[in-house]
Order: sequence, then C-alpha cells, then structure tokens
Amino acid sequence: MGNAELEKNTQLNVQFAKRGGLVPVIVQDVDSMEILMLGYANEKAFEETLKTNKATFWSTSRKEIWTKGKTSGDFLEVQEILIDCDQDALIYKVKKIGLGACHTKNSNGETRPSCFYRKLDENKELSFLKGQE
Repeated sequence: MGNAELEKNTQLNVQFAKRGGLVPVIVQDVDSMEILMLGYANEKAFEETLKTNKATFWSTSRKEIWTKGKTSGDFLEVQEILIDCDQDALIYKVKKIGLGACHTKNSNGETRPSCFYRKLDENKELSFLKGQE
C-alpha cells in the first residue's frame, strides 16, 4: 500500500516494518493533555494494547514486551489511539491508574507523573520542572 493510499483510507495498516518492527508511541494524558512518555510498540505489543486497553510496549533496553504498571501498579488505561498520516507513529491517549507514568521518583520518593520532568534552560543545561526535583 503506497503512502497516498495510507493517507486516504480507513484501513488499519500500521507500518511496523518501516523502522525494523517498531513504531514510536507518544503517551498523552486524556484529561490534562500532558505528554507522559514515549515508548515503542511492535506488532505483538500493539495487539496486547488493543486486547487489554492497557498501554503495552516493546522494551528496547530489556528486549521484551512490557505492560506499563504490571510491576509498579501505575497502569495507563488506553482511552483512544491516534495514528499519523502514514501509519508509522501512534498516540495513546490514556487515563493514569495509579500515581504516575515514569519509572523514576522525585526527591520525596514519589513516582513522577511524566517522564518529561526536566527542561533545557538558557545555558543548555537541564533543570527540573517545578515540583519534579
């Protein structure tokens, strides 16, 4: 299926082969619209997400399928899935079930709500967002 066909039709045809079997998945809080994390899905992880409505990914570091929350209890319940024009990137709009989305904790030992807890400042150094130290 060519790009023009992918862009115009309503048939699901996620382009896993395009990037070696993985597609990037942006995870966004359905209520606040905050970006929570970026992960990757292979076909099996995507199918598990569709089956369970729990955000499931391919761990590029551990080389295995993982469902966010199975260890921490901080699940991401998928409410809606968006797919880009050429079907090679996804957005999971989720409801957080638990405290956060990141595997890291702040200085108080609390799970961070998002993996994006730092910003690049004017000195090209990282600084913590307010409340994320």
